[in-house]
Amino acid sequence: MKSAWKVIKEQLSSLYLIRRLSLYELKSDNNNNYLGMAWVIINPMIQIVIYWLVFGFILDRKGVVDNGHHIPYIAWLMAGIIVWFFLQPSVVQGSSSIYQRIRFIAKMNFPMSAIPSYVIFEKFYQHLILTGIILGILQFLHYRVSLYILQLPYFMFASLAFLLSVSLITSTFSTIVRDFHQILISLMRMMFYLTPILWPPSLLEHKSAILAKIMLLNPMYYLIEGYRSSMLGFSWYGIVHYKYTLYFWAFVLVTFVIGSVIHLKFRDHFVDYL
Repeated sequence: MKSAWKVIKEQLSSLYLIRRLSLYELKSDNNNNYLGMAWVIINPMIQIVIYWLVFGFILDRKGVVDNGHHIPYIAWLMAGIIVWFFLQPSVVQGSSSIYQRIRFIAKMNFPMSAIPSYVIFEKFYQHLILTGIILGILQFLHYRVSLYILQLPYFMFASLAFLLSVSLITSTFSTIVRDFHQILISLMRMMFYLTPILWPPSLLEHKSAILAKIMLLNPMYYLIEGYRSSMLGFSWYGIVHYKYTLYFWAFVLVTFVIGSVIHLKFRDHFVDYL
């Protein structure tokens, strides 16, 4: 726990730099594009249209049943996939964050444990913009903002905690062994289809109850369903599924402690692996 507490203190003491560096990266990533920050919205919306065209229109899936509610497929898809647009690049780029930036950060008085954090926060700013856009679209699809939206900040915080915990492990392993990053990219591609983003959980429950329970081991499942419950307004997901909430935070805590220990053990030797 000493390692975990040390990492927490490093995060808190570096909040100002994390914010400044994340905003700098957000601007620099879009400086060379004529449309600039507009691509933060354009890219995800193009993907949403393609997924809806294939899995909704061509396969004639007009709606899904989730938590006992019949929801139009396009609304259900948008409320869940925006979480993936945040999780996937954060996990992948958080993994490569240290070995790509260590020479630059080494010149600053900046703890290495905060490097994945500012990469994640760059994606989080984009996520906030996209979430606002999707919430606006849902108003025209008759999914008005309700009291359930109050749990959305909680699931955003849960997403940040999950990503930071995972990135402490992945960024350390990716710095030591570059192949780990490639394995992670392949794993995230697989997780896209194993997480209920394009298919409803009820579909799996009808086919195999055992497999449905195994899928719950994926923490991203909890986050995606939590976002849907918040934005579509049909349950207090974290409370109704309190056992799943306990499992999620136990996973985050254990992952964070392990990641802190591994990170602190190897970070003094990161430069040797470059």
